[in-house]
Order: sequence, then structure tokens, then C-alpha cells
Amino acid sequence: MSSTNLSEEQLQQFNKDGYLIIKEFCSKPEVDKLYSTATRDKHNPGNALDLNGRPYKKTIPSWFTPGNDVFGYLERSEKIVSSVAQLLESDSPVCHIHSKLMEKVPHIGGVWEWHQDYAYWATNKFRSPGQMVSVMVALTPINKENGCSQVIKGSHKSGSIKHCFEGERVGAEMEAVDKALKTMELVYPELEAGDVLFFHSNLLHRSKANLGEGSSWSNISCYSSQSNLSQKQIFTSWQTPVAVLPNEAILQWEPSILPESANVYNDNTPSWKGIRWGQLVAAS
Repeated sequence: MSSTNLSEEQLQQFNKDGYLIIKEFCSKPEVDKLYSTATRDKHNPGNALDLNGRPYKKTIPSWFTPGNDVFGYLERSEKIVSSVAQLLESDSPVCHIHSKLMEKVPHIGGVWEWHQDYAYWATNKFRSPGQMVSVMVALTPINKENGCSQVIKGSHKSGSIKHCFEGERVGAEMEAVDKALKTMELVYPELEAGDVLFFHSNLLHRSKANLGEGSSWSNISCYSSQSNLSQKQIFTSWQTPVAVLPNEAILQWEPSILPESANVYNDNTPSWKGIRWGQLVAAS
């Protein structure tokens, strides 16, 4: 994609459906660099823990401030930030809330229940779901077989739905989900490597396990407008405008490990004692 400005048709589609797919958003050389870094880095293969420190079926290094690694360059790239700015219901600068690098391991990897991302961020007192957008960049093909997202088209217009926490997992009340499915379309937004999926923070979505033969990989980020202040300002990135980089920076980046801020957080992390994972991490 050469242009970083979304068309009026794309904006209307996002507002109508609650999500937007752009094909070939990242070039093959960009995807190759991101994928090789993800699969090479010591933080990722085989080291994942669940929220209680047990071996986990999803690999999720995560961070709150995008750094000077290739994923930080992606999250700070002009093409992502400018697109997000057009989708947010605000003219304020774009801030980065959270990112994670997601691997779904084959055969066992990665079920997420029906939920809205805003349910997580509401616990941190972010006031406006319309000023929060999530961005999924596919590093491999992501399809029905390997557990792509399932979304209820237009469900973001139903407003914020009550969610129930079970331990550190969260899910939308199924009565509301069932009602939505009776009148709205269930869609599987399948992606090729390099495609991007933008979705509204109130869009109902879930994903099933990876039943394919190989891992699926994606980078998922949440953004908010600076005017959407949280009453629990835990991280400075939540109120600091993204330091935007030119798109070319992704390919100019020299290989390195992920930033020190990247980690698989769990209940035993000392600095996280007393903070619920569900209060901080938007699942997809």
C-alpha cells in the first residue's frame, strides 16, 4: 500500500462494520524482517507462560511503549499511526496503549472467548470506546484452519456489553452475544501475510484454536487518542503521542533482540502484584 491515507469508502466501511481489512499493508520485505525477528528471538519459541506461570498455548511477549526494535518501528510507522488517527473519534494525537506479539501454536494454540477489547480498558477508566482502535498485522497467513478472528459485523454499535471475569480471563455475557448473532453477520476476516485488520474497541470478536500444521503469527496493538484520558495512568505511553517514524524505517532497522520492555507477564512478576492482567491487556 503506497498511500497512508484511508479513503472515504474505507472510513465508511469501518464505521458501518466495526472493522477494516487492508490487503498488502506491509510489503513482503517488511513481513520477512518482522517474521524472522519474531521466530529468531529468544523471548518467543517455547518460553511462553500462562497467567499463573504454567506452560501456555499462546506465545505473548507484550509491551506498553513501542521501542527502537523492528516491532516498535512498525507500531510507530506513519502508515499505521495516520490510519489510526483517521479511525479514532477524535482530533487529538494518537497514543500507544499496548502491543503484543502473538504466536498460536499448532493443534493446541490459542482460544479467546467472545469479548470486546474495551471491556479490558474500561477497568482502567478509559472513557471513550470510540477513541480506541486495535490493529492486527499478519506475519503469516491467518485463516479458519489456524484460528483466525471471528467478528460479529456491526456489533460495535451495540455499545459496551457486560463482561464476566473468570480468574484472569474475560468473556462477554453470552446472552448479549447470542442476541447479536441473531441479527448480525458472523464474519471470519482471513488475512494473508502483510494484511492488516483494524477493529473498533467495542467490536465483539473471538478466535478458536489453531488446528493447522504450523504456527500463526501476528502483531496486535491498541491505540487511543490523547483526549481519551485514563483515570489510572499507569504507563506514560497512555498519554504521550506516538513518536511517528517514516515507513522506510522498518526496512532500515538493524537486527536486534526485542526491547527490554517486551515480556510475558504473569502473576509472579513482582511489579505487577495486585494488578489484574485483565485490567491491562486487550486480548484478541
